[in-house]
Amino acid sequence: MAERPDVPIGYLGSQPKFGELNMQTLSHDNPEFSVDNNTELEIKFKCPKQVKVTTNLINCQNDSENSEYVFTQTKDNVLSFVITFPQAGYFKFQIFALEASDESKSLPNAFNYLINVKEALKAAYPFPKQYAQWKEGCYLFSPLVLNCKTSLAKVDFKLFIPNAKAVAVVAAGEWFHLAKKDDNWEGTAALSKHRGKDVKVTVNANFGADETKYATLLEYIV
Repeated sequence: MAERPDVPIGYLGSQPKFGELNMQTLSHDNPEFSVDNNTELEIKFKCPKQVKVTTNLINCQNDSENSEYVFTQTKDNVLSFVITFPQAGYFKFQIFALEASDESKSLPNAFNYLINVKEALKAAYPFPKQYAQWKEGCYLFSPLVLNCKTSLAKVDFKLFIPNAKAVAVVAAGEWFHLAKKDDNWEGTAALSKHRGKDVKVTVNANFGADETKYATLLEYIV
């Protein structure tokens, strides 16, 4: 059984920026808690202001950074963090936030958790890399995990990307354009031929008058 790490007084829970942004916990009020195993965990906050966020997931056993196991998304003023843990033991989960309109490059600490994962029952796979624009109100319904061990024959993509004019999945120069259905962008991509070749599969969106310019939002490796 892992030993609880020492944390400074005042480290756990909300920090001054949390109140300034009028953020509220929705799922986990207690900043220190245990989970039975390393199945995906979702931590949610009410966030009335538009914010930009970054996170740290630190393995207390060796102080290693595990940010690839955190997926950040936002919808309807709810800020959501989906977390998976690569092993059992204690993890610090740190959230940094700032008003979206603030030009500052440094994001203040807003909230800190200490999470005890009692058992690791399954392999943990990294989530897609998230680029800055993704964290400005986007939401991924599927696929949350995509790699050489998942089904690639017909991958269903469904995303909410505010203000996008067009959205496409790109793999090795091949474009799969998604269609707008209600508020979401949906479509499929056949990716089997790329399995195990370390090919980058990206989700890209066009936001402006120039139809040729796409911004990369997410990046998977298959």
